[in-house]
Amino acid sequence: MKIESWPTNKPTPYARNARMLSPAAVDKVAASIKEFGWQQPIVVDKEGVIIAGHTRLLAAKQLGLKEVPVYVAADLTPVQVKSYRLADNRSAQESSWDYELLAIELEELAEFPIDIAITGFDSDEISGMVLDEPEIREYSEEIEEKEDKEPEDTCIVCPKCQYRWSA
Repeated sequence: MKIESWPTNKPTPYARNARMLSPAAVDKVAASIKEFGWQQPIVVDKEGVIIAGHTRLLAAKQLGLKEVPVYVAADLTPVQVKSYRLADNRSAQESSWDYELLAIELEELAEFPIDIAITGFDSDEISGMVLDEPEIREYSEEIEEKEDKEPEDTCIVCPKCQYRWSA
């Protein structure tokens, strides 16, 4: 896989990108790039249109970067490009957190002199993950059980914040 360095104005955002990007997401990705550097390139098609990485490009521009790493997926057909663009965004919505393991990871990180917010979790979220309290764990499990029982066709998910409710 050959990664190229492109000026930030060269990758073209996909005009019909169905994924809505929030300023908070851009801020978190910008903080990640600033802290860890580029660990994932922007993926574009043969014409330079973004397949995956719209948020990374906006974060780079926010940081004032002049260049971004780009992978040109020249071997994909137009149908594959369109499909991959959707699949890349959709797959993130299919995962969830194991809050007990997450709490352990965050507690271990808290022992080091770092800004824990670099993980993308804010202090309110982190303090809400104190699952050592039995009543908090029971409440979390109760919410998960209710969410699992909702019929698929009546569940509405906010595309911005992923909040779920029944219609």
